[in-house]
Amino acid sequence: MAREVEDLSQPKSRIVYEAIKQAGQEELTRPTQSLLWSGIAAGILISFSVLGEAILRTYLPDAPYAYLIENIGYSLGFMLVILGRMQLFTENTITTVLPLIEDFKKKNLFCVAKLWSIVLAANVIGAFLITALYVFTPALPEDVAPAMLSLSEHAVFMPPLDSFYKAIPAGILIAAIVWMIPQSESSAFMIILVFTWLIAAGDFTHIVAGSVEMAYLMWLGKLGLMDATFGFFLPVFLGNVVGGTLIFSFLVWGQVKNEIE
Repeated sequence: MAREVEDLSQPKSRIVYEAIKQAGQEELTRPTQSLLWSGIAAGILISFSVLGEAILRTYLPDAPYAYLIENIGYSLGFMLVILGRMQLFTENTITTVLPLIEDFKKKNLFCVAKLWSIVLAANVIGAFLITALYVFTPALPEDVAPAMLSLSEHAVFMPPLDSFYKAIPAGILIAAIVWMIPQSESSAFMIILVFTWLIAAGDFTHIVAGSVEMAYLMWLGKLGLMDATFGFFLPVFLGNVVGGTLIFSFLVWGQVKNEIE
């Protein structure tokens, strides 16, 4: 009977915490070159979130329900990245932070900052590479380009303070995905689909998917470097960090702290 109860019960929060912390420790020891290439791949693949949403917006009928359906396209890039185990910056706002919270030392803080810098830079490089393909070649269908432009302008030209606040729920939701997958691996597809759809449907902002939209506008000459950096990139970056690290990760730490000690 005890074995049956154990098999049917959900993993304790402490066990999930330890699994994610261990994954974070492994990420912190990965070679820089591995992080860089994985991050670039993630930046390229996440573009299919914006592209998927643009395709659905282009071909769906003009109906009240179309908005909710088109946002399913936003989940496509996240599925490719997360299920493909690529390095996505916003995942690291929880995985690499849990080991740091438990053992807060200058050395560990430096390792986390280094990994964040490499992965985020690689994600942005990937975003610029793939959007150059969309802008300068016939890869992007002409019918889809107007929707791609409309989505990008809506995301990037949002007031900076709005971008910051809308990035906080996105950071929480991505961290929640990371937290849930170890205990529900068989349902990972649905978890990613539902929660990333919610990011799009809620009009929340995500630094990596948003970097695709930012890069697209910059290649088109519709956005300058200063406006991109201070009007969009930094507010969304800070909002995602607040949501994923200062809120979700510390709440997780709070619920398992006494059990670990």
